[in-house]
Amino acid sequence: MIQAFIFDLDGVITDTADLHFRAWKKCAGKLGIDIDLTFNERLKGVDRIGSLERILEFGGKSNHYSLEEKLKIAEDKNDYYKKLILDVNPKDILPGIHSLLVEIKRGGYKIGLASASKNAPTIIKSLEIDEFFDAKADPSTIANSKPAPDIFLQAASILEVEPTECIGIEDASAGIESIKKAGMFAVGVGDPEYLKEADYLVNSTEELTLENMLKAWNLK
Repeated sequence: MIQAFIFDLDGVITDTADLHFRAWKKCAGKLGIDIDLTFNERLKGVDRIGSLERILEFGGKSNHYSLEEKLKIAEDKNDYYKKLILDVNPKDILPGIHSLLVEIKRGGYKIGLASASKNAPTIIKSLEIDEFFDAKADPSTIANSKPAPDIFLQAASILEVEPTECIGIEDASAGIESIKKAGMFAVGVGDPEYLKEADYLVNSTEELTLENMLKAWNLK
């Protein structure tokens, strides 16, 4: 039986992906690397240093910076991002998500958060939906970022449920891979081209309902 639903943040609960892109584009530009929205798909669901490594590889500068310099670049990106998220508010919750959280809670299920963003708890509070979440995985304590299963496994552990009793919801291919490796049922939100491995797929958050996800799980 399903006991819990574990959500990613960006692209599932709210769309801060554009804010991440703007912050990374500014950082990359300072390094002489130009990134676009197509390349940005490769950064979704990936942690800060992992994203920077992909940008440097894309720009042919993988070996140009020391670890200390990379940490400083990542810190600068986060500073840009934190300025951008100051204006996040409940109006920024993606369509259908608030009612879905209410529906899941009424159904007696637990809810967890598995976001690679260290700013996720702040954003959840700004969206005024903090009370829905029974557990939030801490990316700063995760050894391996997505597509490794660590962050979803930590969320399940905090919720005190088995991974096989969880449905994970993601909008990134790295996130879907993470859910699958954790042994959970994977729900994808977005472009089928990037989310081929999802067990159940919808085009937008408006199509996410508790009934449809449970039906898909039962069929699987």
